[in-house]
Amino acid sequence: MDAKLLVGGTIVSSTGKIRADVLIENGKVAAVGMLDAATPDTVERVDCDGKYVMPGGIDVHTHIDSPLMGTTTADDFVSGTIAAATGGTTTIVDFGQQLAGKNLLESADAHHKKAQGKSVIDYGFHMCVTNLYDNFDSHMAELTQDGISSFKVFMAYRGSLMINDGELFDILKGVGSSGAKLCVHAENGDVIDRIAADLYAQGKTGPGTHEIARPPESEVEAVSRAIKISRMAEVPLYFVHLSTQGAVEEVAAAQMTGWPISAETCTHYLSLSRDIYDQPGFEPAKAVLTPPLRTQEHQDALWRGINTGALSVVSSDHCPFCFEEKQRMGADDFRQIPNGGPGVEHRMLVMYETGVAEGKMTIEKFVEVTAENPAKQFDMYPKKGTIAPGSDADIIVVDPNGTTLISADTQKQNMDYTLFEGFKIRCSIDQVFSRGDLISVKGEYVGTRGRGEFIKR
Repeated sequence: MDAKLLVGGTIVSSTGKIRADVLIENGKVAAVGMLDAATPDTVERVDCDGKYVMPGGIDVHTHIDSPLMGTTTADDFVSGTIAAATGGTTTIVDFGQQLAGKNLLESADAHHKKAQGKSVIDYGFHMCVTNLYDNFDSHMAELTQDGISSFKVFMAYRGSLMINDGELFDILKGVGSSGAKLCVHAENGDVIDRIAADLYAQGKTGPGTHEIARPPESEVEAVSRAIKISRMAEVPLYFVHLSTQGAVEEVAAAQMTGWPISAETCTHYLSLSRDIYDQPGFEPAKAVLTPPLRTQEHQDALWRGINTGALSVVSSDHCPFCFEEKQRMGADDFRQIPNGGPGVEHRMLVMYETGVAEGKMTIEKFVEVTAENPAKQFDMYPKKGTIAPGSDADIIVVDPNGTTLISADTQKQNMDYTLFEGFKIRCSIDQVFSRGDLISVKGEYVGTRGRGEFIKR
C-alpha cells in the first residue's frame, strides 16, 4: 500500500481551520484527525507543523495549446501543467476550440490528443461552440455523456468566434437538454469592433488603445442581455472573467431573484492596475487581455463580489501569448494583438498575497474560490476541492512564514514575461501532492511526465 501521513498541519476548508493529520492511502484521503500515534511507523511522515494544508488549486479557465487569433497559445500540456503544478494548482479545466470545418466531436478528439500523455496534473475540458450545424445539440449531449459537461460561447470576435443572440438561445436549449453548463464570454462584440475601427481611423493604433475600445459598458450590456436570454431559454449560465462593477451588480440582481446565475473573475482583475496602458512603447501589449484591466472602483467591486458570493470562482484565464509574438502580429494595429496573457502558475500565490495577506478575504474564502467552488461548479466535488475521506489526495502545503518572488526568469510557463513581475508573496508553496504523489517541492517540479488523468464530469 502506498501511504503517507501529513502530520501537524492546519487544515483549511471553506468553513474553518483545524489542526489535524491527513492519512493518504493509494492516492486518496483515507482519514483526517489526530492520527500520528495510531499510524504505523512504517508509514512515511511529512512534517507540516506551522503550515497550512489545503486542497490543491483548481483552475477552470485555461487555454493550453489552443489555436486563437491567428496563432497558437505558447504553452502545451507539458509546460502549462508543470507551471500549474509548481504554483499549487492540481487540476485544470481547459477550453478546447471548435476547429475550422470540424464538428464538436472531432474537435474534442483533437484536444484529447494534445493532452494525453503530456499533462502532469488531472484535467477536464470545456468545448467552445463557435459554428452551429445540423444536430449540433446531439453532439453536445454525446460529449456530456463522455465527460465534457460544459461548453463555452463568445459574444465578441465577429467573424471567428462570435455567436448571435438566436444562436445563444439555441445553444442554451441544447445545454439544458443535455444537463450540461454553458460558460459565456460576455462583451458586445459589434460595438467594440466599431469603436476600435473609429480609434484606428483616428491614428490611435498602439496597444494602450485596447482598453479604450472595450469600455466597461460593453461588458455590462452583454451580461444583462445574456441573463435575459437565459431566462427566455429557462437555462442558467456561468459568466467567465467578469471585470466590472456593473457586471457584478447584474449577476447579483439575478441571483437575488432566485435565478441561478454564477460567475468568475480572474487573478489579474483583482490585483493589477490599468495604469500599464499608460506605459510608453509597446509595453501595454502585455496587458492586452479580454476584457482589459479596469480602474480601482471596478476592482473594489470585484472584491465585494467575492466576499458576498456574487462571484464564486477566481480563475487565471491562462491564455499565453509571448510579448515577442504580440509585437510581431500587432505592432501597427492594436486590433491584431493576440488577446491574452499567462497566469496559471501564479494564480494561487497572487490570490494569497492580494487577498489573504492584504486582508481582503479570509483564508477560508481563499480555499472556497480557488478550489472548492470550482470543483462544485464543474461537477468535480467531492472528488476534488476538499480534504475529506474518499477525496483525491490533491493537497498543497503552504508556509505562511515563507516568501516567494515572482519573476519571468524563474517561471515554468513557456513565456517571456509575467504580469506579476516583482510581486513579493508572503507565503511559499512548499509541497504539492496530486492523488498522493509528491509532484512539486518549493516551486520545482519533481513528478513524472504524463501522469495526469482526464476527469469525466
